[in-house]
Amino acid sequence: MRPSKEGNRQNKNVSSPRRTRPVNPSGPDSRPSRSRHSRLSSPPSVSVLDREIVTEDLALFENLEISPKTNPRSFPYSVKQQCWEKAEKVKRRDPDRWRRDPLGNLVFRKLVGCPGCLCHDYDHIIPYSKGGESTLENCQVLQATVNRSKGNQTDISNVELIQKSSYCRVSGRDMDLLELSAYGNVRHGQDSGGCKIQ
Repeated sequence: MRPSKEGNRQNKNVSSPRRTRPVNPSGPDSRPSRSRHSRLSSPPSVSVLDREIVTEDLALFENLEISPKTNPRSFPYSVKQQCWEKAEKVKRRDPDRWRRDPLGNLVFRKLVGCPGCLCHDYDHIIPYSKGGESTLENCQVLQATVNRSKGNQTDISNVELIQKSSYCRVSGRDMDLLELSAYGNVRHGQDSGGCKIQ
């Protein structure tokens, strides 16, 4: 059996209990007796003693000189560019995109500071914490995993560093795909072989 339409109408008229808001006895627009203007224009209470302390404190900072740091921890952009240029080139690859670190690990320019096998860091040969400067002579491109393993050690051998390298086999096609995804095109180096049209 179907319920009648009147029964449905009666159910629609039933409403849920309403929430009641507390009513402000002086009305919804009532505000404190002080006006906005009077609150903003009141002068701060400063005593003579407070002014003397502030004046003395300011006198301490008058001759303070902030000198620029002569040896920043990170390498300047220009040093990073030159450091990349001095790293070993990869045959048949664009030297602006691919290099090898001193241990022979392949690194991709766009991958900086990540933990992957193609990622690199700009490493202080003599660690910064041991007085190494952020100069081109003290900079090398190094696989990020190796750089993190090296830390600030100076007595670690290349054999130990090679063992800490992240090894990955990367084919020419893989390199092409990385370039295509990072740069939108694939460029090979001048020594890529093949026919040259003149």
